[in-house]
Amino acid sequence: MPERPDHNTGLSSVSQAEDREVIAASLHLATLRADSLQAELRLTTQQLRLLRRSLSWRMMEPLRWVRALTLGRLPRGVPIGEAWEQMQDSVRTQGLGRAFSRIVAGGIAKRRLSRHRDQAEDPLFIPTKAQAEFLRRPAIEASSILRPHYLLIADMGLQQCTKYRVTQKAELLRRLGWTVQIVDWEDGNEALSSLQIATQVLFYRVPGVPSVLSLIAEAKRLGLKPRWEIDDLLFTKSLYRRNGNLATLSYQEQQELLQLSDNYLRALRACGRGLASTEALALQMRDAGIEGVLVLENALDEETLHLAESISAAPTSREQDKIQVCYGSGSRAHDADFRCAEIGLIAAMQQDPRINLLIVGPLRISEDFSQFGSRVQRRSETSYAAYLGELAQTDIAIAPLENTIFNDCKSNIKFLEAAILELPSICSPTDTYRQVIQSGQNGFLAETAEDWRDALLLLAHDPALRQRLGRRARETALSLYAPEHILTHQAAPIFGKPPAFARKAPRVLQVNLFFAPRSFGGATIVVEAILDPLRKAGFENSVMTTRPVLDELPDGALRYRILDTDVFSVVAGRNSGADNLAIERQIERWIDAWDVDLVHFHAIQEMGVGMARACQRRGVPYIISLHDCWWLSDNLFITRDDGQYHLESDEIPLAPGNSTRARYLGERRKLMRQALEGAAAILSPSEEHKNLYVRNGVPADRIQINRNGFTWPSRPKAKRPSGAKLRFGFVGGTGKIKGYELIRKALESMTRGDWELVLVDNTLNLGYPSIDTSEWLVRGTIRTVPAYTQAELDDFYDQVDVLLFPSQWRESYGLTVREALSRDVWVISTAPGGQAEEIVDGVNGSLIPIIDDPAPLQEAIEAVLDRKDRFDGYINPNKGSLPSYDDQAQELASLYRRILDRAS
Repeated sequence: MPERPDHNTGLSSVSQAEDREVIAASLHLATLRADSLQAELRLTTQQLRLLRRSLSWRMMEPLRWVRALTLGRLPRGVPIGEAWEQMQDSVRTQGLGRAFSRIVAGGIAKRRLSRHRDQAEDPLFIPTKAQAEFLRRPAIEASSILRPHYLLIADMGLQQCTKYRVTQKAELLRRLGWTVQIVDWEDGNEALSSLQIATQVLFYRVPGVPSVLSLIAEAKRLGLKPRWEIDDLLFTKSLYRRNGNLATLSYQEQQELLQLSDNYLRALRACGRGLASTEALALQMRDAGIEGVLVLENALDEETLHLAESISAAPTSREQDKIQVCYGSGSRAHDADFRCAEIGLIAAMQQDPRINLLIVGPLRISEDFSQFGSRVQRRSETSYAAYLGELAQTDIAIAPLENTIFNDCKSNIKFLEAAILELPSICSPTDTYRQVIQSGQNGFLAETAEDWRDALLLLAHDPALRQRLGRRARETALSLYAPEHILTHQAAPIFGKPPAFARKAPRVLQVNLFFAPRSFGGATIVVEAILDPLRKAGFENSVMTTRPVLDELPDGALRYRILDTDVFSVVAGRNSGADNLAIERQIERWIDAWDVDLVHFHAIQEMGVGMARACQRRGVPYIISLHDCWWLSDNLFITRDDGQYHLESDEIPLAPGNSTRARYLGERRKLMRQALEGAAAILSPSEEHKNLYVRNGVPADRIQINRNGFTWPSRPKAKRPSGAKLRFGFVGGTGKIKGYELIRKALESMTRGDWELVLVDNTLNLGYPSIDTSEWLVRGTIRTVPAYTQAELDDFYDQVDVLLFPSQWRESYGLTVREALSRDVWVISTAPGGQAEEIVDGVNGSLIPIIDDPAPLQEAIEAVLDRKDRFDGYINPNKGSLPSYDDQAQELASLYRRILDRAS
């Protein structure tokens, strides 16, 4: 496409930096939307699952069969003709008996696995009962491990309340030295994630609905002591009912507010500690049974002072022949309050035609004001700065309030706002106004209609009095409510300065897709195993991993402790393996809170390469361990044996030219290469795996070898039972890539039965079974055993003479191969690949080619069966070259130190 000519449009050009910021913002919004849709999908799936488990659904099963058959298909959607052809094919190829037994066995297997369908379909998201219970256990106290950080979870719906109770408090906390985060309570994901890194939390004006109560419970699980705050008497229904302003609202609105009152009380009691804006309000909290109630008054802040200064410096537009009286209404619930002053105000306006009324915000007033025509003006609710600007153009501020306990609990901010502009105020004699106003000295208190009329007329007739009272009001406000005074006398005693933060050692963040209590996969075993030796080598470690979705909590992060390690767990993005902006922001959160010095990325598929960008932005060095092919391919395991960069399956050719797929591959490669180039070190567990990356463009001198350790035997292998069948073992699960189907075909092709196969169901750690061998047509014996823990390795390999490892890709390492070799177990493995590097063909194992043909595997199995007596007392002569976790950790510790020395 030809370049567009550079016409002078009069608009400034967008810089590349601005363009990148816009793109980043767009991507973040898209990520938020995707996460929202993902959560909605999970909720819908959960509801559908509950429906299908219901009694009514099961009772209607026969009718669904009848309807499906009348439509010419089975209930699962397969046309009857197609199902009939499948059955005929089975009969032709297997015979009637075998076909029938396979159909029956398959049905039994499906019913057996259906109980665990949720976990089987979505192990990243669906927890087992034990995992869910573990994630609700109390966590270690935040202040012992995290940087001091204050979290404000707040209702941000009312502008004035947000200013005085949220942003003003955040300003005070920052001046005390705290880092502060403000989160809208309705953003449940962000609130939950932010709780995980907070050392203090305050809930402002949030209702005790289930989502908030779960956040309060989570704060307590994290060892925090949540405090609930409000600046109105909204949590005591009996007293709230006495507020005359309620009568001005519709019946439905009244009921909603009274229900909200119950919810506020529920939240207050859930927290068990309170913070009030006035002493009267604190007393009501104590009467509600809350101990430890503190008071932090609404006050002046830097924004208000700067606004007042700039407004006062600007020329005034007041009309000399008019006296402007201002009333500001922050909501529709002030009609009854205003009526306290209406009669006196009307009388004053009748006696002095110079008096005008300005109403800012929503308010219903008496029809008697219509007699004044344009002398009564209105302004819609506006920004705080605009409101102060309007107030500054008037002469007198008024704050009428009903004489109720509800209003005694209110603060005196209307006096403060007028005082800082040197305006005199007339206020009702509620508790807080009586505390600051000396009537006739720095303002007026007015209770009766006559009080209101006389004060208004006196101020209207005496400009000098207005000026004198305005100056004294400002002096009062500054002496009692200036930021420095509030900071010293109220905020500091309540919040204190943040405690000193000290670390014991350099801090390393290990990042892996799975981690205890969801231990799954070789990379996970490695990460868990190196933590203790790294700790002994002088490093503090934490782990960032994924967690399942818990029904009672949003999809935010969760912090827990296991294996003497702090863990920060996040919900993975569905099919977002290459990049994930949400998790990118989560790792930033943990890097800052846990004060990370170095990050080590292990298996991070579904977590995304954006985490590397986060490290780059923060100047934190990171290491990448190449546990698989994720950095090259969407496929973790490259199956083509030419070792090239492939994202497609063998059945689909690489996308040519400028196709959508080709563009995707190019963009993905850019992401990965940028992350790899920014790494302080890249590690491969084997030479073979390193060579794969080198062939795909990663410089050889950038990749170091760090062989994975494994759990060595704690005792000699148990003696093989005399005369027993030769026992084969397989640990790879049911995936084709690990050779499960190849093993089945090889064994089904054999005519001998002098063997036993022990299959490990390696998904049981995720809570569901995945293996059923009832359809296998073999003559030997098959046993399926539960997945073993690292402590049970010796017991498992006591049952095995030969490990089958027919992997269909060039493995990066082959952890189970090393475990078997160290325990004097012969290994039949494909080659080449990292899995074969410790095997000498004919000495401690048998090597077969990586081809999708069972013949070489069958031949190797029959060969060892023919010499099974050699396994009586067999010892692997090459064990001395195998590594340990201590060896691996020592190499890593040396590397960590070199990188941190360079960074410092």
